[in-house]
Amino acid sequence: MPNTPERPRRVRVQREGPILVEGPVEIVGEDGESTVSRRFVVAVCTCRRTRTPPWCDTSHRRRTKPDAAS
Repeated sequence: MPNTPERPRRVRVQREGPILVEGPVEIVGEDGESTVSRRFVVAVCTCRRTRTPPWCDTSHRRRTKPDAAS
């Protein structure tokens, strides 16, 4: 579903998780490389643990929380 002035693209930010963006999207990395996804919603990694950058592969779930270390 394309974004329009009447219906802007929705971006959802989740604590301890990825940024969810209504697709399709094109992401341009620091190196200038462009990656495209035509999915309805994409998860963009923010923890930098993913093996499939820039897309989230749920690697953030394997991180130990500070409370659990005690």
